[in-house]
Amino acid sequence: MTNQQKLNKLIELRTEAKMGGGEKRIEKHHAQGKMTARERIDLLLDEGSFEEMDMFVTHRCTNFGMDKTKFMGDGVVVGHGTIDGRVIYVYATDFTVFGGSMSETMAQKICKVMDMALQVGAPVIGINDSGGARIQEGVGSLAGYSEIFQRNIMSSGVIPQITAIFGPCAGGAVYSPALTDFIMMTEENAYMFLTGPKVVKTVTGEDISVADLGGADMHSSKSGVAQFKVEDEEKGLLLIRKLVSYLPQNNLEEAPLMDCSDPIDRIDDVLNSIVPDSPNKPYDMKEVIHTIADRGEFFEVHRNFAKNIIVGFCHMNGQSVGVVANQPNYLAGVLDCDASRKAARFVRTCDAFNIPILTLVDVPGFLPGSGQEYAGVIGHGAKLLFAYGEATVPKVTVTLRKSYGGAHIVMSCKQLRGDFNYAWPSAEIAVMGAAGAIEVLEGRNVAKIEGEEAQMKYVNEKVAEYEEAFSNPYQAASLGYIDDVIEPRNTRFRVIRAFQTLQTKKQSNPPRKHCNIPL
Repeated sequence: MTNQQKLNKLIELRTEAKMGGGEKRIEKHHAQGKMTARERIDLLLDEGSFEEMDMFVTHRCTNFGMDKTKFMGDGVVVGHGTIDGRVIYVYATDFTVFGGSMSETMAQKICKVMDMALQVGAPVIGINDSGGARIQEGVGSLAGYSEIFQRNIMSSGVIPQITAIFGPCAGGAVYSPALTDFIMMTEENAYMFLTGPKVVKTVTGEDISVADLGGADMHSSKSGVAQFKVEDEEKGLLLIRKLVSYLPQNNLEEAPLMDCSDPIDRIDDVLNSIVPDSPNKPYDMKEVIHTIADRGEFFEVHRNFAKNIIVGFCHMNGQSVGVVANQPNYLAGVLDCDASRKAARFVRTCDAFNIPILTLVDVPGFLPGSGQEYAGVIGHGAKLLFAYGEATVPKVTVTLRKSYGGAHIVMSCKQLRGDFNYAWPSAEIAVMGAAGAIEVLEGRNVAKIEGEEAQMKYVNEKVAEYEEAFSNPYQAASLGYIDDVIEPRNTRFRVIRAFQTLQTKKQSNPPRKHCNIPL
């Protein structure tokens, strides 16, 4: 065979490999509104940057006639490329090859890129569209999944791991996405569950659809398993590109610094009147975030889950910052089980990847009731407290209005090693609201007073006295728990100046094998 013939053979094999399961299967795949694995990677990465690996790998299974059907690449496309010039490792299961089912060799391909990503310190992005374990391979497929899971665990907090779900993801396959930092699902075709509707019907008698059991709507709003829900694959891949821009390559680096033409000393007069005079009237905390962020841009995470707390990324003078903020517009901004674990997870993600944390506080307390207590609100609240107390990244806290009781503590208070704790003049930092406090403190005295009108007058006087003493930021400031009371319109400048001051912060936790956060 001549050299030219060898080159022709290489070109022929590459062409065959890039066709995956063949033209008919690709057409069927497209008819469902789905891209192929390579099309997804091409859209995700910078044009022309993808370098594919293990294109010629095939499965080694001989059971059930599998030896008679082989496809090069064997159901997953792996390699590396760049996003905005930064190195990214990627793998995408190919549904046109055996339904994207996981074989032992597929797992080996995925593990190879995960190992390389960990060695060079680069993010890993997995695109999942798979029928699950390849049944013909039995425990070999399960062992392959386990190898992937182990690498997810070893990479956790070291390199960013992002998963896109563009199709089925069921059974043991769900654990790899669950071990990653961020999960994104498409509305139409994506679903995740441990056991499907048929098994659920057989075992429990419950009749439920695929979408209700494990669709994007459910996981992004009820279970909280998925941080993002998108309309289609193209929007999802562009969202991942945006997400990566806020993250560093690994835990030893800082997030990229963006050019910023937005003045740091920009005055935002709207903030001086955004908090209503009535302490019980809601307002939208997102307006505050958009106002102080560079160019008004805020990249929200977990938008549809636990809406009483907001988490996401923005840039402040070009620096990537994680934002955690109570939302008075939803459930008055109270903390509950879901809000606590949502925020705790985000705080730990930011801390793992050296992203400073800005906390905006307006929280009346924890949601009361037996439902919350039975669901373990104590443990979930402790997760948030633990996350803030353990975090060593720069932490700036601004209290806008209410900050009561235990909820005050868990929202990055000074005693949880908050670096700069500011308050607006409208801040109320106390054990509880004035009316509730007086009911506890003066209940017996009120009962001794004759006449409802006289009782009301006495209560109002005591409430006013309590508000004067405690429903303001100045008692906390007098004790040094608040570093300064700031004018709202200057918030952007004060926060940026604080983070600039903290750029050289060095703080470490005691040596230990690992912490034991309440799970």
